[in-house]
Amino acid sequence: MLTTETIERWLEEDVGHHDVTNHVPGETTGRLVARESGVAAGLDAAVAVFDYLDVTAEATVEEGARVEPDDVVLRVEGPAQDVLRGERVAVNVAGHASGIATVTRDAVDRARAVDDSVRVAATRKTTPGLRGVEKRAVVAGGGDTHRLTLSGMVMVKDNHIAELGIEDAVSRFRERASFATKIEVEAESPEMGARAAEAGADIVMFDNLPPERVAEGVELLPEGTLSEASGGITLETLPDYAATGVDVVSMGWLTHSAPSLDFSFRTG
Repeated sequence: MLTTETIERWLEEDVGHHDVTNHVPGETTGRLVARESGVAAGLDAAVAVFDYLDVTAEATVEEGARVEPDDVVLRVEGPAQDVLRGERVAVNVAGHASGIATVTRDAVDRARAVDDSVRVAATRKTTPGLRGVEKRAVVAGGGDTHRLTLSGMVMVKDNHIAELGIEDAVSRFRERASFATKIEVEAESPEMGARAAEAGADIVMFDNLPPERVAEGVELLPEGTLSEASGGITLETLPDYAATGVDVVSMGWLTHSAPSLDFSFRTG
């Protein structure tokens, strides 16, 4: 959830304590304009920035809508000084979020062209302080958020397995987790995935395996166990993983490497 404290930090970081350049008298209008094709996201955060500054702001397109060059996605009206103070923060957050939404939509389209049931998910590889914005951008692009926090699901990783073993790790965490909490186990081979499922894992994540090995792992899982592929997957390799039969393909790339969508803020 975007808080007032977060917006204050954004503005303080950009404006500082002695802003001279934005002391402009009078009222003005402004608009956020796309300079390239993409998928709009982060507009709610941009509106919130202007709302904090008592500038009237309204998104003109829905989150997740496709935009083309020269499309106006946000309009504002208010004191020129405050419009200009909010401009850069709003452009940055909307551009960053829209870039994530754009590559997520591309990823979903590529995966669904191979298998229309496979989900494309983000990971926890998000920018500190921006997870909410980034995860909502993934949703705007048609992706799945995966875990929002560590509390969302139990993930049995390689370090847990090294210390406890698969069976003991799953049993230990099952005893401590809520009945509503799913347990996912990271598997480094098809055979390890089968062991994890036998131990009671709800989801098996095949990590850093080539597509052909992931496909072998999926074949070994019993019906009802969800499967996931993860680890270094790119837009180019995504179709190969989508063809393995997994239920989910997760990509940290969506949030940590997506380029910003280019926007321009124009006044008057």
